[in-house]
Amino acid sequence: MNPFNKNVDELNQMASQVRRDILRMVHAVNSGHPGGSLGCTEFLVSLYFKVMDHNPNFNMDGTGEDLFFLSNGHISPVWYSVLARSSYFDVKELATFRKLNSRLQGHPATHEHLPGIRIASGSLGQGLSAATGAAQAKKLNGDDKLVYVLMGDGELEEGQVWEAAMYAHHHKVDNLIATVDVNGQQIDGPTDAVMSLGNLRAKWEAFGWKVLETQGNNFNELLPTLEEAKSLTGQGQPIMILMNTEMGYGIDFMMGSHKWHGIAPNDAQLQQALLQAAETAGDY
Repeated sequence: MNPFNKNVDELNQMASQVRRDILRMVHAVNSGHPGGSLGCTEFLVSLYFKVMDHNPNFNMDGTGEDLFFLSNGHISPVWYSVLARSSYFDVKELATFRKLNSRLQGHPATHEHLPGIRIASGSLGQGLSAATGAAQAKKLNGDDKLVYVLMGDGELEEGQVWEAAMYAHHHKVDNLIATVDVNGQQIDGPTDAVMSLGNLRAKWEAFGWKVLETQGNNFNELLPTLEEAKSLTGQGQPIMILMNTEMGYGIDFMMGSHKWHGIAPNDAQLQQALLQAAETAGDY
């Protein structure tokens, strides 16, 4: 069903264009969350242009196709860009990001009926529960497709995440592939300073999940991990990928700092950033 099956060179080119979209979108309205969006670009590009079996002719039920849920909804710029670039809606609509009456709200919502969006997200901690429910529904319906969900590492401070983790294991929701963006940053600073997450691998394994680890800003490491995760489904355990990334990846002055969590670049910074992200698929 997925019309996209790009090689690594093509994926890198698309990632460059997506980074340009992210930067231009948040700059245009002086609002949004570039840091995490830039850090998760390779992941979203991998899913939509290589890994998932999905249909840009959007149907809310998603029967017979893989589903993706974005729990850390504040990184909507990267998701909107990838959805548009994979033909869910016209790329020109990216120019309406965060504007009044736009379908591209700062945090994804279903009220605007934007293709690709199945739940409102951004109230952190809820995405794993929604994805678990969708995955369980697929199993009950005899649908053999998979459900993917992305969370932030700071989001793991929410108790609902661990309720869902316990539920997914107990009910053997083994068509679920969850990923945590482990960038070590959250809005108030480093996660180790705000609330240390400890040994995440040990935590998820203790909750009964099969755990993989990968580098999220390198397609050559990320893609094999995603394929391994797919191969481990159907074996009685939900799958967790701990994905190490760098916030602001690809833009030198944004990398590695929580300061770019929710700050837009100014005019000069935008021009400096765009020099580091080549236009490869045409700006909107």
